[in-house]
Amino acid sequence: MKTALVTGAARGIGLATAKTFLAEGWQVAMVDRDADALAEATSGLDNVIALDTDISQPDQVAAMIARTLDAFTTIDALVNNAGVADFGPIEDTTFERWRTVMATNLDGTFLCSQAAIPALKASRGAIVNIASISGLRASTLRVAYGTSKAAVIHMTQQQAAELGEYGIRANCVCPGPVRTKLAMAVHSQAIIDAYHDAIPLNRYGSEQELADAICYLCSDKASYITGQTLSVDGGFQSTGIGLPALRGN
Repeated sequence: MKTALVTGAARGIGLATAKTFLAEGWQVAMVDRDADALAEATSGLDNVIALDTDISQPDQVAAMIARTLDAFTTIDALVNNAGVADFGPIEDTTFERWRTVMATNLDGTFLCSQAAIPALKASRGAIVNIASISGLRASTLRVAYGTSKAAVIHMTQQQAAELGEYGIRANCVCPGPVRTKLAMAVHSQAIIDAYHDAIPLNRYGSEQELADAICYLCSDKASYITGQTLSVDGGFQSTGIGLPALRGN
């Protein structure tokens, strides 16, 4: 049985991805720093372990990898999904806010990937990094978030270039607007309408649609795909820069 390690697995895209792996016969190490939410998410699931981990801390990441290998022996896929968002004007983005975003979105993705390399070499496994459409196209209020995700996209290419000789594939998924509980809680009706107008498919994506793309890139069906960035965004990337409903006067 293959093993996937999914960070940010307590909710949203990460939880949908973990459940999709399980449905496809994998076992899953589900990782999140929200211990209560993680316990609730893993309750009743078979072939999983729950790992309460802050991926911005190198010692915790090392322990996460060790505990996964103790439980499941191998790591065949690493999904770097954990992330934090901070939206605000550039001039109001303090260095502390900037570093909070970078610590998880960029540093955490680097740390998890680096720590998993020996296991991925042994399995000739796959890395899928979750970036964002905000890493591909500029938008307002996203200087830290968008920059962190742009860096993740480039880091994916670095991983593909360097790790390919070991049979490790590295790809990146960039979600567009996704109908998560968090998004629906913070998006005003004006923003929802504006996204619908800007997306060629005229709707938000679903967590399951993202999970399907992620699990595909981890599967043998994607055995000759590496170094790629896949936008799962309903065509949003093709429609321009910015969102009028989010601009100031």
